[in-house]
Amino acid sequence: MRLIPKLVLASACLLGSLAATAAEANDPIGHYYLSGMTEVGSELLLKKSGEFEWVLMYGATDMAAQGTWKRDGQRIVLTPHSPRPGKFRLFTEAELSIKKDPRQGIWVAIVGVPETGPVAGIEVRFESASGRKATAVSGPNGDAIAQMPAGETWKRAGLRRADSKDEWTWFDVPAERASKRIAGFVVLNPGELQAAPFKSLSLSSSEGRLSIDENPMGLRGTYAKAPGKAASTD
Repeated sequence: MRLIPKLVLASACLLGSLAATAAEANDPIGHYYLSGMTEVGSELLLKKSGEFEWVLMYGATDMAAQGTWKRDGQRIVLTPHSPRPGKFRLFTEAELSIKKDPRQGIWVAIVGVPETGPVAGIEVRFESASGRKATAVSGPNGDAIAQMPAGETWKRAGLRRADSKDEWTWFDVPAERASKRIAGFVVLNPGELQAAPFKSLSLSSSEGRLSIDENPMGLRGTYAKAPGKAASTD
């Protein structure tokens, strides 16, 4: 008779462990990695807050999306945010690495993220002390280049997403940068500037895996959850 309580306790612990394992498998929150597409890397982060972050790398092409996710039966549906206005700040002198100043009559705005790389598609409005203005858009190397008469002095610069009606974010150009006709501007939210490559993405959920449903991108494969990552998500 003394063995019965022990057997009951062991059975209860086993059932509790199985229930916890099942609950963890059914909890979509976590960090996932894609498999099933050759030479394609992709990660997906589902947060407790109902937000997601998604990235995909293929050759020299990088794609990213941020937005909200929700359950729809056995599916997880990702809905990206619309593009958002840029947030900027000046590069510090320590962050800049300029090998050669531009020649007279050329002004350069370097647009990017320190230790990460350039950001294209940012419209820069150059304004001189006399009020003369010029506009250029940053290219793949992050440089926005304008021509100004040699006698002009760079006073300030405004930045916003190209082809947008966003409000300009203005900066007074530091005297040293103005004298050398080159200044740097950091993009604080590069992942929010561009439209996502999908309007929505549906994933079928099963045992801790998310299989990609048919989609216009031709994206396929399965996202597997990284062990122990769910607790670290916000």
